[in-house]
Formats: sequence, C-alpha cells, structure tokens
Amino acid sequence: MNRRKRIKTILTKKAKKANAKLQHSNKPRYISKAEREKLAQEEAANAQNADSTAEPAAEAVTE
Repeated sequence: MNRRKRIKTILTKKAKKANAKLQHSNKPRYISKAEREKLAQEEAANAQNADSTAEPAAEAVTE
C-alpha cells in the first residue's frame, strides 16, 4: 500500500506542476526601479515635446 501511495503522490505532484505551468498569471511583469525611472524620464520628455509642438499651433489659430 505504501508503494502505491508513494507512486500516486509523485504522479499527482508531477501533474499539478505541469498544470500550473499552463496557467497564466494576472500579475504584471516586474519592472526594476532603474527601468521605471528611465520610463518616467522618457514620458516627461515626450510630454514636453508634445506641449512645445501643441502651443505654436494654438497661437497660430488665435491670431
């Protein structure tokens, strides 16, 4: 009985691990602190560029 039980537990653990690999997590991918800082700087630069290009167009319309 012990031998059957041991074999059964090994196979069920193996099946559980295989099934767990197939499941997808809802957890977002980890982004390091340096990477977050880099992305924030890029967004700030893009926002500045967008603001500087949007302002002359708005002034041209009002004139």
